[in-house]
Amino acid sequence: MSLAARCWQLLVDLTSDRVSHWVRLRRGCLDRRRRACRRVLMAAFRYSVRVDYQPMSIARLAAFITAEPDFDVRWRLVVEFLKEYRQEPAGERRRLLADAPRSVGDERWDVLFAGLAEHLAMRDGSDAPSWSASGGLRRFWFPFDTPGARAQALVHAPAAFRRRGVFVADYEIDAA
Repeated sequence: MSLAARCWQLLVDLTSDRVSHWVRLRRGCLDRRRRACRRVLMAAFRYSVRVDYQPMSIARLAAFITAEPDFDVRWRLVVEFLKEYRQEPAGERRRLLADAPRSVGDERWDVLFAGLAEHLAMRDGSDAPSWSASGGLRRFWFPFDTPGARAQALVHAPAAFRRRGVFVADYEIDAA
């Protein structure tokens, strides 16, 4: 096995927490190659980052949306949240909705988050988080504002959104 291949294997083993294999390979390096392996290994330790998957909570979603001004990107973030939410077990789902999101700076989005939390909790057969008991908008909001989308939203908006004055068709929420 070449030095580069050995060092690559060391990096793979380090990231997968197989340290005993790393020790065995390091001892196998010849003296003249030991320094080169050591440099690669030290760089791996210095720059290695272990990232564990964490599903997005509704509070984290609000933080992402606060930083993003474009509506299309904001809605893609909502869709991503819904996809991750559906993949989680029931206990984890409740945790994702538990923390109250900070205000986005736009009342429409804040009310949408409250409606979304209530809708998802009701769909899972649990109580809505206490922070989601907020009032509604004074003026109706149609996030998808075309005549066809308005008609669909008026007819098919889930109750948690409708009573808050946010009109999003159920298929926009459930198909995500």
